[in-house]
Amino acid sequence: MTEISYSRRCACKVPVLDAAGAPVLLSDGTPKMKEVGATCPKLKQKGHSTWYFYFELEPGENGKRRRLRRGGFKTQDDAKVEAKKELKKAEGGTDVLSSASVGEDLTAWVERKGSLARTTSHGYEAHIRLYLMPHLGHIKRKDLHARHIEAMYAAIKKENAERLLHHGRVVELTKARDAAKEAWIRASGKGEERRRARTAYLDANNALRKGRRGLRQITGPATLHRINATLSSFLNSGIKRLEYQTNWASLIELPTVKRPKPLVWTPERVEHWRRTGEKPGPVMVWTPEQAGSFLDFVADDRLYALWDTFTFLGPRRGEMAALPPEEVSLTDLWMRISAQLVEVAYRVYGEEPKADSVRTMSISAHSGRVLATHLANQQRERAEWEGEEAWVESGRFFTMENGAELHPDWISRRFKRLVELSGLPPVRLHDLRHLSASLALLANNDIKVVQERLGHSSRQITSDTYTSVLPELFRAEAESTVAVVPRGGELTYTVKKALTIPDSAFAQDVAVLFAHAASYGRGALWAIGVQAAAGGEVFGQIHAEVQAAERAAATAEAWLRTHCAEQGYEVIRTESLADQIPDDQKKTMTLVRLVIDRTAVSGHDEPVRRFLTSTRTA
Repeated sequence: MTEISYSRRCACKVPVLDAAGAPVLLSDGTPKMKEVGATCPKLKQKGHSTWYFYFELEPGENGKRRRLRRGGFKTQDDAKVEAKKELKKAEGGTDVLSSASVGEDLTAWVERKGSLARTTSHGYEAHIRLYLMPHLGHIKRKDLHARHIEAMYAAIKKENAERLLHHGRVVELTKARDAAKEAWIRASGKGEERRRARTAYLDANNALRKGRRGLRQITGPATLHRINATLSSFLNSGIKRLEYQTNWASLIELPTVKRPKPLVWTPERVEHWRRTGEKPGPVMVWTPEQAGSFLDFVADDRLYALWDTFTFLGPRRGEMAALPPEEVSLTDLWMRISAQLVEVAYRVYGEEPKADSVRTMSISAHSGRVLATHLANQQRERAEWEGEEAWVESGRFFTMENGAELHPDWISRRFKRLVELSGLPPVRLHDLRHLSASLALLANNDIKVVQERLGHSSRQITSDTYTSVLPELFRAEAESTVAVVPRGGELTYTVKKALTIPDSAFAQDVAVLFAHAASYGRGALWAIGVQAAAGGEVFGQIHAEVQAAERAAATAEAWLRTHCAEQGYEVIRTESLADQIPDDQKKTMTLVRLVIDRTAVSGHDEPVRRFLTSTRTA
């Protein structure tokens, strides 16, 4: 083990003497001084000196001697504690003599990260430039500690408070500008008053421009976590290179990040938005009806196929901007995602997607027709622009009118404008991924299939992030919960075809009818019809929102009894024929046989008696 040496020194100074014993003078005539160091006669006096330690390191280049020396400790015990720490670092491979700063190491680390995705690299560089370098860059590598990182976040918190005040001032200036503009408009045709109002508006607008100078976004909890992740990655790399001993970033406690929960634009939320202009949350999802209204509104837009694809397939905007025509098969109905365009400071770069994002998606016959129409329109545009020798061969499926590729940010801005024009409640382009996943869930598709289509690494990400529960699913869940408890209460239904029992259905004033019920969709909606025989004429039909087949049968019976009571008929027998339904269909189908007497007399008259006797004998 390397031997550690300890000594005591003081800061006392005495004049430097020449060979003759005379003081050596400086240019200003004052004597040159030197520290007494370890030879001071007052060393043993309490509090007069400080402790130092040193130990030898491995020789450097050409066998050059290397020694670590540290001092300024009040006691020898303090010096021993620090000496053991430094020795442990040295034995672990750390260059304890290095004077490199954190800033120098951060710069070298980013330069080594040449294989990173462009967006990731841009994020790292932004974190280093805006936060890590200003707060930690000046600190020596060997001195970095958790307290320095905590101080950085404390400073960011203080900056946030100042930025929040700045944002508040900008809001007030914006309101003042808008009020001045409105006053200017109202003063139209009023001569001098209008000139004064215009001057007031220009002054307010100028004040707003000045107030916006230096306005910066507030650093939220999510950004703090990303900054800390960048710092943690840097320190882990430094530990592997034996430059750092501890990942101090991993010990920092930051505010919890709450992922915004997607909310559906229910009628109540839409009404609130129309009244106040406020969105209930940052992530909003259209209902199926609202999505259909939007697609109807943009049906004549030249990029209708793009909006249709976003709605039903849920790709990312960069994936659609980079989609090559050869990766779309309108014959076999598939689309392969193998490229993407990313935007960094509004400049566009082509990149390969992550491994999990490279995927082949099946497309519906509807999507195939929509994409085929788009391709035909694009061919006509090509012919027109090539005539003017201005066609751009970008190699993209979705393009501008002249064939140039679409900028990802332009797609978002175009979508936002179309939503505004449609009058629908606002959603972001990225929210269509939520909508696509929600529609798939509503259609009872497996979450694994949705995960593969969206290009996620796990089904948990898809479930937690992109599947917002639509009102229809809430209702289905509520119905299924109630349906498991047998009840004799009121049964409700919607009449689709009014029930009329023809005379031909009666024999001697007695009719045998069959009420058949079948569910469709997710099983919450049942179609119930009445016939005299299988495959015969349907005398009437209703829809009922129930879950269990037993409830559907009870609803059918209640419907027929209500009709018979209104007509003066009597239901004299009901019989469930559910046992005649195949086992694999019993959850989605049921059958009830009913015997009806139209004589409406007390007790059973002769025709009824004969009918009942014959059925018993049979």
